Amino acid sequence: MSRELDCRGLACPGPVTQVKDLLAAEHPASLVVVVDNQAARENVSRFLRYHHYQVEVEEQGDLFRISGTAAAEGEAACQPMPEAELRPGSGPRKIMVLVASDRLGRGDDELGAGLLLSLLKTLKEMGPDLWRLVLVNAGVTLTVEGAAALPALKELAADGVHIMVCGTCLTHFQLLEKKEVGETTNMLDIVTAMQLADSVINI
Repeated sequence: MSRELDCRGLACPGPVTQVKDLLAAEHPASLVVVVDNQAARENVSRFLRYHHYQVEVEEQGDLFRISGTAAAEGEAACQPMPEAELRPGSGPRKIMVLVASDRLGRGDDELGAGLLLSLLKTLKEMGPDLWRLVLVNAGVTLTVEGAAALPALKELAADGVHIMVCGTCLTHFQLLEKKEVGETTNMLDIVTAMQLADSVINI
């Protein structure tokens, strides 16, 4: 039996949370989720794919209808996301770096921007301990075309660092279509990453 969720007007992570609760309670073979912004479309689609649903998206004016069908009939739909089985202390150390600004510190903005760029270039020295790089608020402006930090971020991504970029923040700054590096994400994923990290460094 197909289920439909109307998630119009819900702020992040509302749409994903509603889908998560539905999957946990009912394990529907198919569902339709209606959202009204691009960030919610990406977040819900990715969440469903993590849970082994085949996803199709239909755009209807300002709305998106996201249809999910379980990959195999009778298969338990609500399975943990790949990283959910990881726990702090198991395997390599996992450090999450949260960047919430486009500059480092206060005082001189030009100096702060240069310091942050230098920090991002130097993060690679953390080696495999650098597990997640999360960009929120003005930090998301570092991921777009023309940003001075973009080459450093692309290098980190190429080295295997998982870069998470807040979809709500991208939408706020009207940069969702201009992001060139990282995975558009939501607050539920960010909070989950915080739980799984051995330590969180706030910038």
